[in-house]
Amino acid sequence: MGFDALLTKVKQAEETLEAREREAVGRWRHLAASWRAAWTPGRIVIVGLAAGFVAGRAKPAQLASSGNGVVALLRTLAPLLAGLQAGVQTAQAAQEEVQEGPPAPAPAPAPAPVVPPSYGAIP
Repeated sequence: MGFDALLTKVKQAEETLEAREREAVGRWRHLAASWRAAWTPGRIVIVGLAAGFVAGRAKPAQLASSGNGVVALLRTLAPLLAGLQAGVQTAQAAQEEVQEGPPAPAPAPAPAPVVPPSYGAIP
């Protein structure tokens, strides 16, 4: 096989590769579009509920059965509890503001001090 035949074979392989790459990109775009179209809000909610149920059933039981399960479970739940506590505090503060009524009017600003003219100043 000569050098020209090898060049022809390489060019043919490159063209085949480019054609398959274009085909793969087209298929990927089609898959991405159909994937996005399939995820309607109802399906997202259903999958979220199912995933939450499965995680709630499996993860705490798995963590509790392991040696450091309680510590790991508390470490996992700590951000959730902190967020809930912050939400409760915010709600209590808002409720207190509502019960207190409208805020009192701000006091009037103090009058500007009167400065006597200084003697010997250049106007």
